[in-house]
Amino acid sequence: MQTRFKKNTKVFDVVITAVAAMFSVGMMLYGVFHYGLGRTWPELILNLFYIACLVMIWMYFFNRLKPHQFNYWCSVCVGMTILLRDILFPPPLAFEVLHLLCLVLSVMLLCTLTYFYARKNWRSYTKRNLWVICIIDIIIASLYNYDIYLEPINEYTNYMLTEIWIRPTITYGLVACFVTETEQNT
Repeated sequence: MQTRFKKNTKVFDVVITAVAAMFSVGMMLYGVFHYGLGRTWPELILNLFYIACLVMIWMYFFNRLKPHQFNYWCSVCVGMTILLRDILFPPPLAFEVLHLLCLVLSVMLLCTLTYFYARKNWRSYTKRNLWVICIIDIIIASLYNYDIYLEPINEYTNYMLTEIWIRPTITYGLVACFVTETEQNT
């Protein structure tokens, strides 16, 4: 099979991202089955979007999706996870300031995704534009991570820490794919 990327560093970026995300999603699916669907059904819905992104990353990697299709559908899936987990059903946080900061950053991330990925001239964005999406997502995950360490540790802590970092891993994969795409087209 022909891969889309020729440079070993880009292949490594995409493969390591996909493997890490698959491991994380697998751990979360184990958590859903371990703790029961009644308690963890929101995680199952989020994992369906994450799995869809991973399938699209692999399809894009092996030239089965066109860049515009990959761009659009991955943006929709990531946007849905932002909307569901961070905006509509945000987790309870220890401090109201952290909650408001995460909410503002999540809305900003959703607007950034909409602006950068939904444009008609989507190949015109720069590496900096792409990295903004990943950086905002990493900041949100870091704030959630900080909040988890402020609260008492329980049996769900490891699963929550894993779930928090799945989306930044996937957005890094999207950025790695599209940084290469913009380099090829400039």
